[in-house]
Amino acid sequence: MGKKPVVLIVMDGIGLSDKEYGNAVTNAYTPTLDRLMNTCPMTAIKAHGVAVGLPTDSDMGNSEVGHNALGCGQIYSQGAKLVNESIATKAVYESETWKELVENAKGHTMHFLGLLSDGNVHSHINHLKAMLHQAKEEGVARVRVHVLMDGRDVPETSGLIYIEDLERTIAELNDDSFDCKIASGGGRMTITMDRYEANWKMVEEGWKIHVEGEGRGFASAKEAVETYREELHCSDQDLPGFVIVEDGKPVGTIDDHDSVILFNFRGDRALEISRAFENENLPEISRNKFPHVMYAGMLQYDGDLHIPARYLVAPPKIEHTLSEFLVNHNVNSYAISETQKFGHVTYFWNGNRSDKFSEELETWVEVRSDVVPFEQRPWMKAAEVTDLLVEAILENKYDFLRVNFPNGDMVGHTGNYEATIIGVEAVDLCLKRILDAVDSVGAVAIITADHGNADEMYEKKKNPDAAPKPKTSHTLNKVPFIVYGADVELNEGDFGLANVASCVAKLLGLEPDSHWLEAIIK
Repeated sequence: MGKKPVVLIVMDGIGLSDKEYGNAVTNAYTPTLDRLMNTCPMTAIKAHGVAVGLPTDSDMGNSEVGHNALGCGQIYSQGAKLVNESIATKAVYESETWKELVENAKGHTMHFLGLLSDGNVHSHINHLKAMLHQAKEEGVARVRVHVLMDGRDVPETSGLIYIEDLERTIAELNDDSFDCKIASGGGRMTITMDRYEANWKMVEEGWKIHVEGEGRGFASAKEAVETYREELHCSDQDLPGFVIVEDGKPVGTIDDHDSVILFNFRGDRALEISRAFENENLPEISRNKFPHVMYAGMLQYDGDLHIPARYLVAPPKIEHTLSEFLVNHNVNSYAISETQKFGHVTYFWNGNRSDKFSEELETWVEVRSDVVPFEQRPWMKAAEVTDLLVEAILENKYDFLRVNFPNGDMVGHTGNYEATIIGVEAVDLCLKRILDAVDSVGAVAIITADHGNADEMYEKKKNPDAAPKPKTSHTLNKVPFIVYGADVELNEGDFGLANVASCVAKLLGLEPDSHWLEAIIK
């Protein structure tokens, strides 16, 4: 090609904030990142809200929509926005899937399973409540709700707010013709919502809780949360599973001929539980029963693998991706991360596509993540990922290389400030090694992030004892866009993640795809 190779480094969850309080980015020792910000062409770009296809600028970005935007150079309606539009117009209820689920549930039970919060990253409680109203209106008589507690995209101990909100809706709906109850639940990092096959035990435990009704019993979800908090002093995301019982029996196991809707709209933590419902022979988990149900997701979480087979809202059809563009220009590319974010630099990057556009021109490398709490090993697999990336850079085989370091996000989600500082520092150490390799082959690097997280580790309000209150969610802060190894000027304007693809093309000496947003570099 005659142009320098380009290395794109995504520092997951490392946003920009002028505030020092609880800022694990600013307060970490990051000599390499500091040097880059002070000496290289650099600007701050949006990674949340409408810039990544979400409804409003009060909506936090996330890794999925962030990598969609980075990988396709365009803005598509995403997740919550797609579902909001479908529910607002009632188009979701006109879908063949909804009609089949409702008809199937008559004489049986309709189950709703999903994350109970208004975090708007994986789900929204308003979507659930709207569907409960519609189910009653259409003659469904028996409904059970299986609630996964958040504490990650919302304040860490806010779960009872959502339980009480849901219970009020249920009380308003219940009458002689409609019987709705919360049937089970647990923390999202304990049961059901594993991703990238990092810990199938979570899915197995969720199956036993939701489907089989096997677990610690409580009279109500509120009692379960309050009891676990008193005993374990944990955040909502880490609550053990629980089953609601009456007269010694679970109020809502999932049985043959029932309808089941997973009301999460984000794909990564929905794939494994979807596979569990759709595959009787699934060696990854052990089960005592496999009910034959009619199962559907809010969205189709993997379009290539068709998971799940039934879904309520069609996902965005992302076209004209950077990967396809590079393949068409015979560009050899390399993508690497550890398990926790491997799908982001592959599946989400390629526009929600599991397959490569070219087996010959695309190389994907996954480093298996440790199955331990991230605050215990905040360096995660950054060193191992860097070893392989540096080797690939020095090999001089690839024109475009991309990497995701999950530390700022995954450790940031634990709410452990001290551990997150270590995670950020680990990324900075690796950044230095990568840039040394970039220098040695005369390459160019772009350093950015997919959203913020580690930049705000404390809530504004403190605990009653004046101790900082951990913040476990993403932030609304902008993220860095830095160009290293190229003498470029930056355009003036209000840019976001979707403007990065054009920059990669220009640095590779290619004319950006006409469908993409303009480049940040001149």
